[in-house]
Amino acid sequence: MITIETAAHSIMERCAILATYSEESTCLTRRFATPAMRKVNDLVSSWMLAAGMVVKVDQVGNLIGRYEGIVNAQRTLLLGSHLDTVRDAGKYDGILGVLLALALVERLHERAERLPFALEVIGFADEEGTRYHTPYLGSEALAGIFNERALKLVDEDGITLADALRTFGGDPEHIAAACRRQDDLLGYCEVHIEQGPILEASNLPVGVVSAITGQSRMQIIFTGQAGHAGTVPMAARHDALCAAASFVLEAESRARAIPEMVATVGKLIVQPGASNVIPGSVTLSLDLRHPDDHIREHVCQQLYAQAQGIGEKRGVTVTWKEYPANPTVHCSEQLTQLLAQAITRENYPVRTIPSGAGHDAAVMAELTTIAMLFVRCRGGISHHPDEAVEVADVAVALRVMEDFLGQLAQNA
Repeated sequence: MITIETAAHSIMERCAILATYSEESTCLTRRFATPAMRKVNDLVSSWMLAAGMVVKVDQVGNLIGRYEGIVNAQRTLLLGSHLDTVRDAGKYDGILGVLLALALVERLHERAERLPFALEVIGFADEEGTRYHTPYLGSEALAGIFNERALKLVDEDGITLADALRTFGGDPEHIAAACRRQDDLLGYCEVHIEQGPILEASNLPVGVVSAITGQSRMQIIFTGQAGHAGTVPMAARHDALCAAASFVLEAESRARAIPEMVATVGKLIVQPGASNVIPGSVTLSLDLRHPDDHIREHVCQQLYAQAQGIGEKRGVTVTWKEYPANPTVHCSEQLTQLLAQAITRENYPVRTIPSGAGHDAAVMAELTTIAMLFVRCRGGISHHPDEAVEVADVAVALRVMEDFLGQLAQNA
């Protein structure tokens, strides 16, 4: 009999095994449609087959294992996460959710138990966007919103996405066939490491995700006047970097003043970039996130006005380019309540957390109702080799998810 504890240890061992499948010998990097991804799909596929699942890889490279329900079961619950990684990644981001879902099926299969609905475990082919700098390729195909213009994107080796997919065994000409029918689905549930410090600070193993936070992204260019560092008096300068620096601090200050708001300037390009030349132009990125779209949009407007004011004061022009925003995606109240009830039955208080990171679940919300369960991660560290979870927390997540499935079965 596979106990919960044994299953949790197996999940951790498998995460460690998959971490050895990398494009780089010195760190974990596994991008979309690469040989490393194919090896991972093959290995996870073998585990799925052993768990009584029917396995396929769809047109965009998603790995899907299906465990049938009772005779005449009409609907399907989707479980899973992604199997690709960022560069120099940790072992658990995405991967934990796939392997935990697989463990749920393994325990059902060992008991020869079928639910009133089918289960599908999905290992999405690309959530991170590491290779082609556009995320969610796998979930967008499944949700029927894949943009075929992405097939023309080129990676750093000059390989188009379409060609990479063909080599991988996918079918770029028929990606639309990967789309699922909404009427067939009960929903989608994703287990994921928290990627933040809240559960650890609360001394809780798991938490329920309320929403996936909305995001605004901007490119801002401050254009001043380059000049000699030794001959232009300070009062006569139009220093683009000083203007940009003032704006960066203003963005930080505004975000600190609003609960749950985060603002990040992660990219700064200074031109001409010489030590003895006054910066004439600075291009920077701004990433703004908050679970309330109205608050996020209002702060965006405030920062735009602030940037213009800084520019006027310093004699610097400001160019503001805003990319299409990602609105906040709310999790299903019904599914979230089932997760909360399962946590309560495990004798833990329910902590509800908005996710500041993006997830495949946000895309799947275009297709069906969604829910997410967070698992505590040490130090809130993610996208880093130090990413860590505890086997005891994984065991709690397994018990919560089994309870969740049981509640769904009773209501089916």
